[in-house]
Amino acid sequence: MITHYFRTLKDKELKVCDEPRKGTWTHVVAPSEEEFETLVEQFDLDEAIAADASDFFEVPRFEQEEGVLYFFTRYPFDERDEDIDTAPLLIVVGGSFVLTIAQRDVPFLSAFIDGKKPIATTQKTKLFIQFMGALTTAFEAELTHMRRSVYRDRSRVRDIKGRDIQRLVSYEHQLNDAIAAMTPTNASLQHLTTGNHIEMFSDDLELTEDLMIANNQLMESARAVLKTIQNVRGASEAMLTQRLNNTIQMLTALTVVLTIPTIIASLYGMNVPLPLGERPYAFWLVLGVIAAVMALVVRYFSKRHWF
Repeated sequence: MITHYFRTLKDKELKVCDEPRKGTWTHVVAPSEEEFETLVEQFDLDEAIAADASDFFEVPRFEQEEGVLYFFTRYPFDERDEDIDTAPLLIVVGGSFVLTIAQRDVPFLSAFIDGKKPIATTQKTKLFIQFMGALTTAFEAELTHMRRSVYRDRSRVRDIKGRDIQRLVSYEHQLNDAIAAMTPTNASLQHLTTGNHIEMFSDDLELTEDLMIANNQLMESARAVLKTIQNVRGASEAMLTQRLNNTIQMLTALTVVLTIPTIIASLYGMNVPLPLGERPYAFWLVLGVIAAVMALVVRYFSKRHWF
């Protein structure tokens, strides 16, 4: 689906246009082959580079061809069909337009489309920076949610359950995907500020540098949460192993204790002459011996904390 948006600084709201014009932001979601060919023709795109936007596993990077900037990045997305927690987004900045191409819905762009975050599509560099800032905010929201959950699990690590471990593993996967997406994205932003790839005024340069600082802080925070998850998992695994060992020790001790009366009762259950076989008090004597031996064995295992 292709949608063209337009707004100047003087306009009160974002407008939807039938056709692209100078200063337009064009947002494309899951384009068909015909729509993709139309985009290539209308905006004079490099077809080979733009086609990479259809690869769901495309890595963040940027390229520049004939004055057009192609900036590939990834944003947090709950993808159920693929074993990955981010989705690709291509931002194209041309001489008179900004184009975004995605294979899935882009949640963090809805605030711009709905007018909750005002934008001027005619200011293409600032619009690009706003998009990247919203991307950072989206990752930060995901990280905040995971951090709270992880710290809550850390405080009750002794009572952690199997489903909690599964959730931590899922968070670990999401954090790794986020770091894998943010690291090259931030490197690409660094290249944009040092080269003549896109027209930036001093304010734009300042905003981009602030954005890179925020991204670096976010990545460090993500690594800290990732380390906490690994510590919680390691502690919980150690505790579960200890509990398993204690259970095995207790069962082993019980087996030994219960084996004693079984052996003695088996011996005196044989149909052959046995000591004390003719004595009227033989039963109570054998029972006393069994009780005494069991008491000694229980005392032995108790001293070694097997019970």
